[in-house]
Amino acid sequence: MIPLLDLAQRQHGWLPISAMHRVADILGLPNMRVYEVATFYTMFMRKPTGTYHVQVCTTTPCWLRGSDEIMTACKEKLGIGAGETTKDGKFTISEVECLGACVNAPMIAVNDDYYEDLTAKDTIEILSDLKQGKVPRPGPRNGRFASEPTGGLTSLTEEPKGPGIRNANRLLVIQLHIVR
Repeated sequence: MIPLLDLAQRQHGWLPISAMHRVADILGLPNMRVYEVATFYTMFMRKPTGTYHVQVCTTTPCWLRGSDEIMTACKEKLGIGAGETTKDGKFTISEVECLGACVNAPMIAVNDDYYEDLTAKDTIEILSDLKQGKVPRPGPRNGRFASEPTGGLTSLTEEPKGPGIRNANRLLVIQLHIVR
């Protein structure tokens, strides 16, 4: 059901009741079963949404790292509040629970792209690019490649050492016994 609801939402830009009814028909389920899923998961938007759905994570890790400033930057840059859409229909802001990038907090998701390790300045740049029709590079904004520690690696910093000469010879002997 969830993949079909997601597909319907991608086709419409949101999830109208008619799409929920069609999913119920396809699956041979009562409409209520589809409503239950569509209303439970916050990923489903049940009213028209902007071209750019800006989801600001405000769960504890993001909040501790500054999600309040990120939300404020979004509101000020776009001139709308959480749950609202700009008059031109381009942007909708949503306050959401964990988007699963806690190690790179604070972060936002814009449609399917994640922008992580944000500052208010980064957020304004991302929104400005989107307003101009540019697609900003998703991912961490602080120079990290992915989710490695911000201060550099603290473990696995060199190639693993082999078992050593004594252990290598012993392993060879053990393997010979097994082969026979």
